[in-house]
This record gives sequence, structure tokens and C-alpha cells, in this order.
Amino acid sequence: MEEYGFYAMLDRMQYINRWALMRNSRYENIKEHSFDVAVIAHSLCLLHNKFNEGKEGAVLPDPYKVMAYALYHDCTEILTGDLPTPIKYDSKQITDAYKQIERRAADSLTDLLPKDSGFKEEYGELLAPAEDTEEGRFIHKLVKAADKIAAYIKCLREESSGNTEFSAAKASIGKIIAGYDLEEVKYFMEHFVPPYGYTLDKLTGKDD
Repeated sequence: MEEYGFYAMLDRMQYINRWALMRNSRYENIKEHSFDVAVIAHSLCLLHNKFNEGKEGAVLPDPYKVMAYALYHDCTEILTGDLPTPIKYDSKQITDAYKQIERRAADSLTDLLPKDSGFKEEYGELLAPAEDTEEGRFIHKLVKAADKIAAYIKCLREESSGNTEFSAAKASIGKIIAGYDLEEVKYFMEHFVPPYGYTLDKLTGKDD
């Protein structure tokens, strides 16, 4: 009987912590981060489609497709680890080299799937999505925006716990998010992000 380790390998995402260079009040692994990004990316796509419905030439992606790409966006870090952002984007050479490493990691993961089942192609697209179409490029942009928003929320949580280690990162990420020319990103930041810093009583309306 053949056995395949793909899903068991994905389960190991819980062992890869993010923000390795920072002092964390609570560590965040890439498994839980990926869920956060998927939720946010799905919401951004729903908002985008609502705001642009009926507009000629508008790209209206399937929200569930966007959510799937977001859910798998960091899976290769099971093998590569979470390279800190200042290093990853220090130079074009490092960035390009890291992208090649990510592609090889994606191949290594899909090699753990049954051959001739079509799974390798399906998951290969999720782990290393193509950006050679307008829709592909836009989905990538939405997922990147969701990734930054999730990082901003992490900083917000750390600050609310009294950890000032993340204050500079919050300001820096906030500037990047503000640079996205997307109505849905602005809406999410204005209407959905502030409550992340609320207490449970305030969230449930019991502090009145």
C-alpha cells in the first residue's frame, strides 16, 4: 500500500515560527498565520467584487480561489524556514535567489503526492501560483495585501500586550498598506482592523 507524506508535511507548519528576530509576547507560527491571511484575502476579494460589480473590464476573481491561494502562500516555508523580511528583500539578487529556493521547495512538497493523480499539478499551482495573467497578478496582489494586514494585526496585538518591540514594524507595515491603491484594503483597515485591539468585553458590547 502506497503512503504519501504531503498532508503530514503541511501539518508541520505549526513548528515554523514567524518574527524570529523579534521579542514576541506570543509566538505566531505559519500555520495560524496562513489561516489569518486566508480569512483576510477572502474578505478583500468579496469587498473588491462588490465595489467593482458591473464595471467594464474589472477583474472579479473567485473569492474561494483567492482564499485557497492565501491558505497555501507560506507552505514552502516548511522547508525553507521563515526568512526575516529585512534579509529577504535586502537586494534583488537575494530576492531572486529566494524565489528559486521557494520553487524548489514547492516541487519537493508536491513530490510527496500520488503520481499521475493530477494532484501534483493542482497543488503546484497553489504553492507557486502563476502571475502571467491579469487575474493571476491581481490575486497575487490581494494575497500580498492580506499578508501585510495580518502582519499589521500581529503588531497591533503585541502592542496591546505592552510589547513595544513591534511599534516600528507596525509603522513600517502601515505605510506599505497605505500604498495599496485598493478600495477594499482601505475599507478593511478602517472598518475591520481597529476591533483587533479591543478587549473581549468591548467586542461583545459588555463594557457599556
